[in-house]
Amino acid sequence: MTAPSTQKVRSPLAQVARRVLGFRGARIGLIFLFIVAGTALLAPVVGFDALTQNVSNLLQPPSAQHWFGTDELGRDILARTVHGARTSLFAAVGAVIIASSVGVPIGLIAGFLGGWRDAVLMRIIDVMLALPTILFAMALIAVLGRSQITALIAVGVVGIPSFARITRAQVLSLKNREYVTAVESMGGSATYTMFRTVLPNSWSPILVQVVILASLAILLEAALAFLGLGVPPPTPSWGEMLRTGKSYLRDAPYYAVLPGIILTCTILSLDTLGRTLARVLEDRNEISPEVEFEAGIA
Repeated sequence: MTAPSTQKVRSPLAQVARRVLGFRGARIGLIFLFIVAGTALLAPVVGFDALTQNVSNLLQPPSAQHWFGTDELGRDILARTVHGARTSLFAAVGAVIIASSVGVPIGLIAGFLGGWRDAVLMRIIDVMLALPTILFAMALIAVLGRSQITALIAVGVVGIPSFARITRAQVLSLKNREYVTAVESMGGSATYTMFRTVLPNSWSPILVQVVILASLAILLEAALAFLGLGVPPPTPSWGEMLRTGKSYLRDAPYYAVLPGIILTCTILSLDTLGRTLARVLEDRNEISPEVEFEAGIA
């Protein structure tokens, strides 16, 4: 008689996380993201002051006192970079929440119910996709006014089509599976089947899109700020720092270069994490190459 196995059974999400962490690039990116997010969240506690001006300390190069130097108003660039991370992370989280809470139900209803609902909803999504992303965001900001919340809404709205298309594609591949048919044959309503059976089994591509949209949201928020349409001053923003710093590239190149490096590494870390996640889920046959491709170009 053999003793019962005491090996702990990991959940699918834990198994995916373990495999993702097996890739060195994903580990490095995740560590960098933890550092950026942790520093941003603890900025007020640590004492990073991004607003205090010092006219006697203008455009000073990096030193032991100011690791990233100072800007044209004598403010510490490192402190503004850290607080700019708060702006970017706020935009990324808010955009993901807005885009997923609207896009996922649209894709779920369109894919599962089909018919005229699918036609109407996906034509609306096609119209949104036909509009250039940056111009669409600029139009929303022009209508709603310039503020941090407006920038968040603009970034979130432009992410809705990607979630809708990916969810619809996944639902179309699942709705004729045996377990879905069994739930329907037992009297399960369309709402119950969609949200309690199909949606929980569609999490893989949606999770990939969450990571990818977060990187795109940070990039779009920085682009809007660079164009002068992001959060209004004096709130720090990476894009605003790049816009102002480009005027001092000859005398103070560190002004734009150092925040730009942090912005690039943050987007690169999220992109690497998203691609690794898509690769792991594809190996588990939980996400098709077509869905991964759509997630990558959304």
